[in-house]
Amino acid sequence: MINAVDISMNQFSQELRLILALLEVDKNSELDFFQQELLQNTDWHAFISLARHHRVFPTISRKLQEWNTEDIPAFVTQLFQRDYYRNTIQMLALSGEMEMLSGIFSELDIRALFLKGPVIAADLYGDVSLRTSCDLDILVPIHELERTEKLLKAQGYEKDDYIHSVLGDWKWRHHHHTFHHPGKKIKVEVHWRLNPSPSSEPDFDELWSRKRQSSLINRPIYYLGREDLFLFLASHGARHGWSRLRWLLDIKQLMAQRLDWSKLTMLLKKYHYTHIGGQALTLAARLLAAPLREEMRPLLSSRKAGWLAEDTMFYIEREVNLHTPPVPKDVEKYHQRYLFSLMSNRQKLIYMASIMLPIPEDAETLPLPKKWHFMYIPLRPILWAWRKAKDREEVRR
Repeated sequence: MINAVDISMNQFSQELRLILALLEVDKNSELDFFQQELLQNTDWHAFISLARHHRVFPTISRKLQEWNTEDIPAFVTQLFQRDYYRNTIQMLALSGEMEMLSGIFSELDIRALFLKGPVIAADLYGDVSLRTSCDLDILVPIHELERTEKLLKAQGYEKDDYIHSVLGDWKWRHHHHTFHHPGKKIKVEVHWRLNPSPSSEPDFDELWSRKRQSSLINRPIYYLGREDLFLFLASHGARHGWSRLRWLLDIKQLMAQRLDWSKLTMLLKKYHYTHIGGQALTLAARLLAAPLREEMRPLLSSRKAGWLAEDTMFYIEREVNLHTPPVPKDVEKYHQRYLFSLMSNRQKLIYMASIMLPIPEDAETLPLPKKWHFMYIPLRPILWAWRKAKDREEVRR
């Protein structure tokens, strides 16, 4: 069903192949010969580090407990059990915070959709302790951002003002604001878009019309419908090069649910995500042995989906971490090219056009009063050339 895709695991370390083998098997499955062989001569410290990097240690911990084989050193299972316990505490804390915030949103009549966190863990895994999460992601209508910010600050959250804007470009160049609670050590990301520009996506009202209500707690908590959740998880994982296997495991879990594949295919096609949906399915099938069905064929027939799946091997083989700066220069350059390849032709045109619009660096290069910010549009090429010349001069020094 899948086009010829060159996804070879020969370059993967033994530890990575063992993790993939563990994520492939179903509950209570016996170890086969291949898996038994991988347990021999494993660098267990590298194995633990890799499982933590990919944020799949809760599932790995559960699998190791089910197998209970003498080939796995006791210290490995003990470390995973400790990580599992800490993650459970973290997820319960996030669940309590989610319940509290949901109640305030409801009281203030602010519509909010929880994108990830405990609500997704419960939906996909049936247990909040089986998925990791370090924050809460909440989607609200863009006109409710100001009220949402006041709400969070009233609860002790502090805004991370890292976004600088010229001519209001933050609305489309970015997609969320970040808030930290210094006492609770909890981070909340407030989204007004699922993804940054130049992506196209359903608007909030459309997503809200297909929302689901979580049964995790008694208070109403709303999150994305299944097809919308697939679009979000696939686009999010793709944007990060699937550099963490946890995102791919989410896709595998979601594929096992009752998705309306015809509806999903139309949704992805409408918003130019067909190739990204195909990439997600291809990787889940090839790396995690997720079963494919005939109704998935329209998403798997795209050659671009296969090419994009091959491109992600760069991130997985090298254990790339895009979240902790500084990102190595070679990785940064590759990632820029990869992100451009993810775009549809229409999105590429929008992106190329956006390059000519002002950016915050223009205002830093030539500060102007706010009423004159429109002048940054014709001045953009000059300011860009000025910065490049200055950079070259500094390199010579």
